[in-house]
Amino acid sequence: MTTRDRLLAVLVAVLWGVNFVALHLSLEHFPPFFLVALRFAVIALPTVLFVKRPGVPLKWLLGYGLGFGILQFAFLFAAMDAGMPPGLASLVLQASAPFTVVLAAVWLRERLTLVQGVGIAIAVAGLGIIAAERAGVSALLPVVLTLCGALGWAFGNICSRQARPENPLRLTLWMSVVPPLPMLALSLLVEGPDRIGESLATAFTPEALPALIGLAYTALLATVVGTGIWTALMKRNPSSRVAPFSMLVPVAGFTSAWLILGDVPAVGDLLGGAVVVAGVFIATVAWRPRRRIPSSLDPEESPTATAA
Repeated sequence: MTTRDRLLAVLVAVLWGVNFVALHLSLEHFPPFFLVALRFAVIALPTVLFVKRPGVPLKWLLGYGLGFGILQFAFLFAAMDAGMPPGLASLVLQASAPFTVVLAAVWLRERLTLVQGVGIAIAVAGLGIIAAERAGVSALLPVVLTLCGALGWAFGNICSRQARPENPLRLTLWMSVVPPLPMLALSLLVEGPDRIGESLATAFTPEALPALIGLAYTALLATVVGTGIWTALMKRNPSSRVAPFSMLVPVAGFTSAWLILGDVPAVGDLLGGAVVVAGVFIATVAWRPRRRIPSSLDPEESPTATAA
């Protein structure tokens, strides 16, 4: 993994960390399931009209949209609407990293080095320190919902890697076409047309301005820019090298919640964040890759590609 790719992965972590504050602001006004539909509809409409569909198998496009778009955000938004604090949500959702590594090992037969495994274990320990500091802040249900969202994100990671798009940004944009209609149907069923209608009728009032700013940030910066870069990284590198960078998201999440919402992090939060950074550094920087046995599921890892 090149230095440039590592810096891009850190940038994505910052964008996604701040995104939890944006989500909090949007959920102050919009119902959670409708917000998922609205978030992706903002991107899907111009995508269908002006962006050529990526030349990837339909199953991987649908799988990416299902995992990253529907499952991750339906569960995450429901958790935050149920009381999950933004900083803690940014922490628990990073269970997607070990979930991705496990899925990649089982599904794609990617192998881990001992040093990389130790680095991931250290990062997970850092997340555990923050979780222990935050124990009792959230009820069990929001935590479980967020973990379900993390599993959805991991599934989407694997699908985006298997899609191998020539243009990752086009895949990101077309992924946004998958969630709006299913999530709108779910919102109508669970949240009801009255609640949806009220949120739309008052959407352009001064009180709703922070929610609109949060929606714009989520749709443009977190989804188009952040997810586009992430998809490119997943294409160029094994999933097990990219996924640990997502553990930096809680550091950005707690910091932005502190600066914007006044949610001051405790000493344990800061200590845990430092341990996470150290673990990610070890897992992704302080190691040298070994030659791996080519997998029939991974044409880019053929003997010819490895030699090149």
